[in-house]
Amino acid sequence: MEQARPSTTASAQTASDPQPLPRPTLLPLYLALAYVVLIGYASLYPFANWRDVGLSPLSFLDAGWPRYWTAFDLSVNVVAYVPLGFLLTLSLRRLPGGWTAAILALLLGSLLSLGLEMMQTWLPSRVPSNVDLACNTAGTAIGSVVAVWNGKRIFRRIGQFQQELLAPIPDADLGLVLIGLWLLTQLSPETLLFGTGDLREVLGLTPAIPYAASAFFVLEAGVIACNTLVIGLFARTLLSERSYPPVVMVGFFVLALAIRTLGAAILVAPQEAFAWLTPGAQVGLLIGGALLLVLLLLPAPYRIALAGVALLAGTALVNLTPPNPYSEAALTTWRQGHFLNFNGLTRWVASLWPFVALPYLTALGRRL
Repeated sequence: MEQARPSTTASAQTASDPQPLPRPTLLPLYLALAYVVLIGYASLYPFANWRDVGLSPLSFLDAGWPRYWTAFDLSVNVVAYVPLGFLLTLSLRRLPGGWTAAILALLLGSLLSLGLEMMQTWLPSRVPSNVDLACNTAGTAIGSVVAVWNGKRIFRRIGQFQQELLAPIPDADLGLVLIGLWLLTQLSPETLLFGTGDLREVLGLTPAIPYAASAFFVLEAGVIACNTLVIGLFARTLLSERSYPPVVMVGFFVLALAIRTLGAAILVAPQEAFAWLTPGAQVGLLIGGALLLVLLLLPAPYRIALAGVALLAGTALVNLTPPNPYSEAALTTWRQGHFLNFNGLTRWVASLWPFVALPYLTALGRRL
């Protein structure tokens, strides 16, 4: 009889609170940090020709209304900081007081905007503006207020979604962010399909192998096959058994290819939408997909280890693959267009992604 009392109490608690609390998540913090990097990149790109123009970095604060401005520019500066205020407030939600997190988030967003505007003083391609600072602060405030009003409900829904989708493994939130960043790299039509880790442009290195159609075909297929294994094994490790992993993974790869197609169609030209579907890409997807079906049957620690090996192999191969002169010619117009900043962002993310993903996989493998 004494053993039945805890069960009765638990039943009463379940009846009063039918929805279990979701697992603690750091996803808002990870997204906030990633968004800070994104804002910093957009505000300071192309990071070139820094020079001292003899002005105080705070001189823009008492400047008059800018001569050239549009309502669109003001709106963009407000809207761009709304997600930052929202994510920062959710990240600080454990602080005491109803509005403490929102006030601190507003302060952090304002300081970030102030620091970036100050740094623009030394960039000849940028013009610091007190109006931009005011708009950024207003956007942060809007996001913070929305988080206070609806943040708990949104946060609970996010937590429940993660509990259903993600496996109960350490730092699954960070893995989800890394998967999202990988999807971002597929928007760049310059990179090989699924290819990441190319450091030659970042380090100013020349191609080690001259272009030849046969060699390019083999290397392209190898890069795509390796990275298909990487992202497939990575994604499967994050998924819970309740989320129907095969269905989710098929949908994920379809989404990645759709992003690639849409990016090429919008950023280059509609007729170039399927330029990524080369013979090498078809063979690479076929080989990578077939191997993935087999390797998915292995236990999680083995999947993680093989994902790390495939990541190293794919990164090595992408740095050996010579640029395709036909793709370079097709992309010349786009490079000179208005998407130069976006191009730089996706290229940097694609170049650095393996060097963030590999430590994550290594740490995850040790903890499983």
